[in-house]
Amino acid sequence: MLVLASIILLYSCDKDYNAIGSDLIGDNHFDFSTYTSNVIAYNQKIGAVQSNDLAVNGLGIYTNPAFGTTTANFATQLSLSSLSPEIGSNPQIESVVLTVPYFTDATKTVTNADGSHVYELDSIYGGSPAEIKLSVYESGYFMRDLDPATGFKEAQKYYTNQNVNFDNAKVGNRLNDDVNVAQNDGFFFSAAEYSEKTIDEKTKVETTTRTAPGMRLSLNKSFFDSKIIHAPSVKLATADVFKDYFRGLYFKVEKSGGNSGNLALLNFKLGKITIKYKEDLSTTVGTVVTVTRVDKSIILNMAGNSVSLLEQTNTNALFTNATTNANTIDGDENLFLKGGEGSMAILNLFSTPGELTTLRSKGWLINEANLVFHIDTEKMKDIGGVKVFEPNRIYLYDLTNSRPVVDYFNDGTTGKNPKNGKLIYGGMINKETSTNGRGLNYKIRITNQIRNLLKNADSTNVKFGLVVTEDINMVTSNYLKTPNSFTSQVPKASVMNPLGTILYGGKSSVPVDKRLKLEIFYTKPN
Repeated sequence: MLVLASIILLYSCDKDYNAIGSDLIGDNHFDFSTYTSNVIAYNQKIGAVQSNDLAVNGLGIYTNPAFGTTTANFATQLSLSSLSPEIGSNPQIESVVLTVPYFTDATKTVTNADGSHVYELDSIYGGSPAEIKLSVYESGYFMRDLDPATGFKEAQKYYTNQNVNFDNAKVGNRLNDDVNVAQNDGFFFSAAEYSEKTIDEKTKVETTTRTAPGMRLSLNKSFFDSKIIHAPSVKLATADVFKDYFRGLYFKVEKSGGNSGNLALLNFKLGKITIKYKEDLSTTVGTVVTVTRVDKSIILNMAGNSVSLLEQTNTNALFTNATTNANTIDGDENLFLKGGEGSMAILNLFSTPGELTTLRSKGWLINEANLVFHIDTEKMKDIGGVKVFEPNRIYLYDLTNSRPVVDYFNDGTTGKNPKNGKLIYGGMINKETSTNGRGLNYKIRITNQIRNLLKNADSTNVKFGLVVTEDINMVTSNYLKTPNSFTSQVPKASVMNPLGTILYGGKSSVPVDKRLKLEIFYTKPN
């Protein structure tokens, strides 16, 4: 426990995954006997999947030579921070600014002597140059809360492949029409800190406000003057009426010239639109009426229904073939795991006839059971100068019952970053020791799952699903638009992750040292 506590305290950044998952219990099994079992593992295409109201959403373009190009658009409803805002006489808009914070790596933030900061962005994928064409439109697509097909008893589902619906329903010209092309045609995810100086009118003291990096777009003032400032008061009186009146925003991304582009994961729920305006304030002293201009603001939050809209193009031929011609009998040589509407792997353990019955009869004490997934480093290498980003973690779960395995439930370990928990269960990437080392493997422990299966004759030998994950703590599932023969849903955290990896499977043609196997370390009964 002391060793475990020390490791947890030292374990920090989300990007600093290493071999902790491999070494936590140790690989020197001394007096343990070892049994290895073949694993039949094969690919399964995911396809369009439910993607509404995710914790984080991708925005941008990311090309992975091993899989293809992902274009991530986004749509969201808006809500007034305060209903029925009181707007005085002669209002005139000063500015309309949309802001969405970026994720930064806190361990690499530098504070300068003058109080300014140098940041390094996190969860940004792609090469350089990284410009994209970004257009923000008023959305004309009404996103219902409840599904009429269920008699309005269930929440409405929205899917990754509905971009055409939102694109066709966009209203008018784009709202981010500033002359600064960095806000539209040449947009990029900047790590620069935003600073703003203000002077107090009474004290004349200057104050500098510093804000961490984020999307910051100046939107069309005329549009918001008409849509909000001079809107009929009834349209701003209730949340439901407002959501139908102003149906939200649609973020559309396209390539900017010959730039490769970037894709960022963003928490749009923290986004907002701030409308700053001035209005007249009349004060009367005796018979003298004085009119002064005062500053006012209205804030629109990016709250309500939202949806991640994904498009896959230039798909790698190997990836396409692997997910359309899976070998469910002997297994596949490579397992292609891709987030979003990509692909997963399905695992069958103890597939040899009579194997499970024989093992149950031995009465072994199971000390540890592991699945080690070796990365096909040749297929995952950088190609033509294009960096291939690898997922930090993969997630193995009970596919038959769409729930975590026993070892996941039993693991209460946590990391400094909440996303780095479940250290014993594992699934973290194990990398080369060099600074920019590539991934070597992922290791997942299923000791208790196997122990229960061998001990209890009535336990079911379930199928397992394997996916990439954005957050190990999130185990709820989203529905496929078209269920396949194995499942109707996949883990939500997989939908959130835009990355992919290629692993070696358990097929006999795979080199022995790379082949996927179930390793069981046991002690024979006396």
